[in-house]
Parts: sequence; C-alpha cells; structure tokens
Amino acid sequence: MATDIADLVELWCRLENWLAEHAPGDYESLLPGGSEGDIERLEVGLGFSVHEDMRALLRLHNGVTMRGASTEPGAFLLGYSLLDVDGILAAHRDLASMVDDARNEGEEDLVVGRIADNQWVPFAQNICGDLLFVDHRYLRAGEVGEISFGDPDYRILWPRMDLMMADLCNSIEARTPVTAVPRVPSVHEGRMLEWQVSVAQG
Repeated sequence: MATDIADLVELWCRLENWLAEHAPGDYESLLPGGSEGDIERLEVGLGFSVHEDMRALLRLHNGVTMRGASTEPGAFLLGYSLLDVDGILAAHRDLASMVDDARNEGEEDLVVGRIADNQWVPFAQNICGDLLFVDHRYLRAGEVGEISFGDPDYRILWPRMDLMMADLCNSIEARTPVTAVPRVPSVHEGRMLEWQVSVAQG
C-alpha cells in the first residue's frame, strides 16, 4: 500500500514541532531539504527509482548535521541520524559490496535479504554503523527495516514510514515505549532526545 505523502509530511512536521520545543539541539541539527537534482543523483547512483516515502523525506531534510560523538544531538530517530544523499549512497554501496562478496563466496543464502540487499536503501545510521532502511523489493516496497550488524537477520519495524512517524510521535509526546521496539524516549540535558531500552520489555 502506498503512503499518503500529505500525511507523512504532516507527521514529520509534528515531530519537528515537538523537537523545537523539547529537544532544540536535535531540531537545530536538521538540514534543509534536498533538491530534485539531489534526488535524481541518488536514483542514478542506486540504479533505480526511490520510494515516494524517501522522496518526501529528502524534500523535507537532506539529512542532519552528523554527530562526532554520542553526546551530540541529531540522533532522534531511535538513536539514528538521518543521512543525506551522499550518506545514503555510501551506505548503499556498503550493502551492495556485502551482497557481491557473499555471491562470490557462495554464501548468498546467508546474506542476501537477511543482512544486506541491493534493494534496501538506508536513510538513517547510528554511531555504531547500524542502519534504518526503506525496502525497495517489489513485494515489500515501503517497509522500514533495521540492520544491526551484530544480528544474523534484519528486522521489519514498520510496514510504512507514515506508521513509523505516527508511532514515534505518539511515543515522544506520551513518553511511552515505541510499539515496534522496546525503547523509551527521554530528553537529555533539555536539548536532545535519547532512547533507552525498556526494562519492562527487555
């Protein structure tokens, strides 16, 4: 099912308004939206068209000011920082390289569609290198997944990005765990959003 982009934009604005009031460091880390030329460059680099959710996100913000340390703001998406077009392309090249290596070594079944895939387009990365991505495979197009390189398989977190944003907005406004993962939001030093593992679920 395709996402209603107007709803997605509205949800991003809701998140931004909350950040501006409660976590100004995170809000200030947001970079301006990318141009149509940026998106075209991304698609040329990927070799395929990006999902409308990715287009909507990049038009709003072409990433954030990247953090040099975990004490710096900008990782308000479950501890992940939004990537710009160059960051997306670099992260995707890493995944594609993993796929190529697995195929060359006869380990395709262990890697492709499990811990890496050419059709996964990262949009956020944490300080450890783990990724959030939008799946572009035909039967899973638009799903939001998480790659943790310490785990043997990726996880589907949300079937669409608008559902991700609604979940995150509800969580930060009520200070309750996100439904997809056992993580609870808190504001650190009145300037940045942090996500702690929920003791009740973990």
